[in-house]
Amino acid sequence: MRKPRDPGSYLLPVVVLLGFLAIWFFICYSNLFPAYVLPSPGAVWKSFREEVVSGRLADDIVASLWRVAVGFVAAAVLGIPAGLWLGQHMHARQAFVPMLNFFRFLSPLAWIPFAILWFHIGDKPAFFLIFMATFFPLVLATMAAVATIPSIYFRVARDYHYKGIELLTKVTFPAILPQVITALRVSYGISWVVIVAAEMVGCQDGLGYGIWEARNGLRLDSAVCYMIVIGLLGMGIDRLLAQLTKLPNVRWGYER
Repeated sequence: MRKPRDPGSYLLPVVVLLGFLAIWFFICYSNLFPAYVLPSPGAVWKSFREEVVSGRLADDIVASLWRVAVGFVAAAVLGIPAGLWLGQHMHARQAFVPMLNFFRFLSPLAWIPFAILWFHIGDKPAFFLIFMATFFPLVLATMAAVATIPSIYFRVARDYHYKGIELLTKVTFPAILPQVITALRVSYGISWVVIVAAEMVGCQDGLGYGIWEARNGLRLDSAVCYMIVIGLLGMGIDRLLAQLTKLPNVRWGYER
């Protein structure tokens, strides 16, 4: 049974956050740096209100969420089945793993010139870059999870005459689901890193474009505002993905 969380574990993040804000206030109001180099919390809050009132922040959030969702879901829909297949076929792993590792280590930002040339400006380059950033890690993580399933699982499955789809749905996939959820959370974080860079060079809206435009206008207060929104959105959706770990068929992989 999972142990209840210590009430202090909820307080510590608040203390750290307040400490960070206090340091930020101190640095800004002691004039250690000019205001145009490090905006104050007050300036960032003012910029946040301006962006909300104008409606631009909401539009940029929707645009970025849409691009991340399409690219990430496409990578998951194709990458997880590919990893399942490779994990079950040793000769296929030997053939494809070197190429998969090559692309995994290749920075997705290196694809930016090709994405713009192939798909021009708009959503498609962002979809492509997020897909390239998340597909290969998901394939390799799923493949590794399948390859480490204890062989006794499959011996028991043979005793029950499980084959094909039944073997996949009742043995293989439930056994790797905790690792797959972890891989999804990690890959989702990568997708947010990539979308910011993609929108800086290939889009006319979105949170990454907002940071780029703020930089060009020397509005670092606005840039920090967008950075905070990106961090909060990423944390929020990561917490939603974390709820998958509480599913009855998955919880066993996280109980200690």
